[in-house]
Amino acid sequence: MFSKILIANRGEIACRVIKTARRMGIRTVAVYSDADRDARHVAMADEAVHIGGSPARDSYLVVDRILDAARRTGAQAIHPGYGFLSENAGFAEACAKAGIVFIGPPPNAIRAMGSKSEAKKIMEKARVPLVPGYHGDDQAPELLAREAARIGFPVLIKAAAGGGGKGMRVVESADKFADALAGAKREAKASFADDHVLVEKYLTRPRHIEIQVFADAHGNCLYLFERDCSIQRRHQKVIEEAPAPDMDPARRKQMGEAAVAAAQAIGYVGAGTVEFIANQDGSFFFMEMNTRLQVEHPVTEMITGQDLVEWQLVVAAGGKM
Repeated sequence: MFSKILIANRGEIACRVIKTARRMGIRTVAVYSDADRDARHVAMADEAVHIGGSPARDSYLVVDRILDAARRTGAQAIHPGYGFLSENAGFAEACAKAGIVFIGPPPNAIRAMGSKSEAKKIMEKARVPLVPGYHGDDQAPELLAREAARIGFPVLIKAAAGGGGKGMRVVESADKFADALAGAKREAKASFADDHVLVEKYLTRPRHIEIQVFADAHGNCLYLFERDCSIQRRHQKVIEEAPAPDMDPARRKQMGEAAVAAAQAIGYVGAGTVEFIANQDGSFFFMEMNTRLQVEHPVTEMITGQDLVEWQLVVAAGGKM
C-alpha cells in the first residue's frame, strides 16, 4: 500500500479522499491555487503545495506543476478526484512516465470512452445494447439527414465529444433537421472544439440508469448495483435514487452484466460508471461510460456499506478487490 498520495483536486472530493487515506494510515498532500489557500482540504492534508494562480488553467490543469509537487513531497500516487484532469489520458500517461501511480483507469481505457461515437463502436463489438442510431465518421449533412430518416423521428442529435446537454438537439420531423443539426454542430464546436455529432432514436419517456462498476488488474470486475438519475434539469442530474424504482432483479442482473461487459471490453481498472437509457418496455441501451469516481458515488456507498475510495487505493496499489 502507498505511504503517501497527492490529491490533484480541491473542495469536497479532496476532503473525501483525505478522510479515507487518513483512516488507512496513508499520508496526504493537497495542492491549492491562490484562491484556495485557506480552503478546508488544505488544512486537512498532512502537507500542502501551492501550484499557481486562481484560474484552474493556471493551477489544477497544469500537469507539470502537479507532477512536480508529487516529486518534491515524495507522493507515490496521485488521486485525480473528479473533474479537472480525472479523465485526461495524457495526464495518466504523464504520471506513468514520471513513475507515479495514477489512481484511475489505464490511459487507453480513458481514451476509448472519451468519444461517444468511438465508445459506441466498441460497445457494438462487445454486444452491449445500443440505441438505434448513426455513429459514423462521415458528417456530411445530407448523409446525416438520410440516417435520421432511416432511424425514424423523433431523433436526438448529440455532440460526440460532449456532455451536460451541450451540442444536443431533439428533432421531431425531417423539415426541422437541417437547422437543428447546424445549431448542434455550432454549439459542439464552441464547447468542445469538435463538431462531430451522432444521431440516435429519441426515446420519449425513458429512465436514466447508471451502473457502478469496479475492476482490478487481476481480471476481476463486478457491478455495485444502480443509481436512477432520471430527474434532471437541462440534462444535469438533480436527484440520484438507489435502488432504482421498479427495478426487478432480472433487469438489474441484465444491466449489471452489460455494464461489466462494457468495462471488460476496454480493459478497465478502478471505479467507473456505465450509463444506460431504459425504455418503458424493459429494454435498455448504452449511453456512455464515466472513467472516474463520480460525484454521486456516496449514494452507492450508502446502499452497499463499502468505501469506494478505499477500493480505488487498494486496486491502484496492485491489490485484489
